[in-house]
Amino acid sequence: MPCTIVVGAQWGDEGKGKIVDLLALEHDVVVRFQGGANAGHSVVHDGRTVVLHLVPSGILHPHKLCVIGNGVVVDPAALAEELAHLEALGVHVRRRLVVSLDAHVILPYHRLVEREREEGPQPVGTTRRGIGPAYEDRAARSGLRVRDLLDPKALAAGVESVRRRAEARVANCSDFPPVAEVVDAYGRLGDSLAGYFGDSRRAVWEALDRGERVLLEGAQGTLLDIDHGTYPFVTSSSTVAGGALTGAGLGPHAIDRVVGVAKAYTTRVGNGPFVTEFDDTMSHRVREMGDEFGATTGRPRRCGWLDAVALRYAARVNGLDEFVLTKLDVLDDLEEIQVATHYRTPDGETEHFPTDSRVLERTVARYETLPGWRCSTRAARGFEDLPQPAQTYVRRLEELVGTRISRVSLGPERDSTLSVTPARAASAP
Repeated sequence: MPCTIVVGAQWGDEGKGKIVDLLALEHDVVVRFQGGANAGHSVVHDGRTVVLHLVPSGILHPHKLCVIGNGVVVDPAALAEELAHLEALGVHVRRRLVVSLDAHVILPYHRLVEREREEGPQPVGTTRRGIGPAYEDRAARSGLRVRDLLDPKALAAGVESVRRRAEARVANCSDFPPVAEVVDAYGRLGDSLAGYFGDSRRAVWEALDRGERVLLEGAQGTLLDIDHGTYPFVTSSSTVAGGALTGAGLGPHAIDRVVGVAKAYTTRVGNGPFVTEFDDTMSHRVREMGDEFGATTGRPRRCGWLDAVALRYAARVNGLDEFVLTKLDVLDDLEEIQVATHYRTPDGETEHFPTDSRVLERTVARYETLPGWRCSTRAARGFEDLPQPAQTYVRRLEELVGTRISRVSLGPERDSTLSVTPARAASAP
């Protein structure tokens, strides 16, 4: 069955929104399978940058069906705001979006719990959108689902349950809104959004039965996965390709292609180990050139050299068929470019990525240095148009990671994405 998964291969912010928008041209249905409004997928639409938090990036293409799957946690207020924004931009969403009845709901109590944690002694560096506490309630079988917004009794019981759990997790509940107030507000939100709610699994299955192609869109990145990331500095859901199956209701035989997205360097938001992180001067330089500020929070991103050790790990965890390399143009002015090829850990040299954050904090990257190209790449419209050192950089990354780079992105616009000829084909006589 023709399904493609798109995942971030680093710590998020790799440019997945643009790549999903581009790949949506080849697909009929686009599905978000995990995360929540902590995502910030930026897409250029009619000359304007649109930041999508919950709605799949394919919504900007007319006639594409978009689905928010059961693996997503939905903030109804944020969703209503995002839909109103899209309609104001002339993007018609009605009858083109299905929100899973089985997705869990974020309530104000979740955000207040997360706020207190982030202001405590051991912050993780979350977006404070209530994502983690909502997933905790889901796992504890005490959460509120989208379908409950349409059932007054279930809604009242669910809000009461979430509040009780929240009260047990924070020291100060003085700013908790009354249950009755939340029930009323979320009941009205449910009524206003009811036309979008539906059976997301069946919508995807029926599309596949019609022979349509489905694109599964992840949020965050592989190294933030709850199981496979740099725990505890991770998100609360499965960001890898395996998570797409449970988050959308599909079996493994439905997938025929897995695409990873990675920047030509590395960034990270929030706390946690970052082996290839720049010093302050270089970090500021690249952050300004790459506009590395969070699309959701505006926070400055931490920046560093590309980490081939981490990308090899991401390729294996996700079973990647190919990479898309984004923001190559950000490196245009650099004299030299370094790539981490292996690590020196407390236990010795290794080419493998240790997910133990305590080990990573004491790990040093070993680099290979490549020449920069010292000229603009933004006008290139074919891989062969790139300066030779830029082509060499891309080919060397393919060798180090062991996975083909199929496209290179040089900017936010759709037409600034170049197809890359497979290395063997390019070298054939």
